[in-house]
Amino acid sequence: MGTTIIGVTYNGGVILGADSRNSTGLYVANRASDKITQLTDNVYICRLDPICLCTVDKKPRLQILKLSRITSDTFFISTRSGSSYLYGFFDQAWKDNMTKEEAEQLVVKAVPLAIARDGASGGVVRTVIINSEGVTRNFYPGDKLPLWHDEVEAHDSLLDILNASEPMNV
Repeated sequence: MGTTIIGVTYNGGVILGADSRNSTGLYVANRASDKITQLTDNVYICRLDPICLCTVDKKPRLQILKLSRITSDTFFISTRSGSSYLYGFFDQAWKDNMTKEEAEQLVVKAVPLAIARDGASGGVVRTVIINSEGVTRNFYPGDKLPLWHDEVEAHDSLLDILNASEPMNV
């Protein structure tokens, strides 16, 4: 099953992010799924195997739950098919003691990067911010996401390309 799930800690909480496409092979079963589920007031999961679990109690905690084990606390998590495109990005972009705004910006940049590279990820981006003040859910539609292919000129449709009088650099 293709998807991108991300968890990031910051200096006061945890942010979970996910794309919205549920696919199996070439079949897209749901293009608007909400993969982030609340278990209790301060415990949320991204629900695919492996499960990404986050809690904010005495301190922000981010873990991966697998059938055989639970990982120790970590600073960021990227799982499922889109994750392989993000490890280098997180190695470069994640930093200790990020603010809430920096951490959310990181998640909102990372999920579209995975979507741009991974054919099984797609749709919109949903985030959940969990901290001592409570929980905030955010929704980012596709037209509000950062572009990763700036070298490709934007067009309204394929017809714009086909009907162009001069060759376009695509």
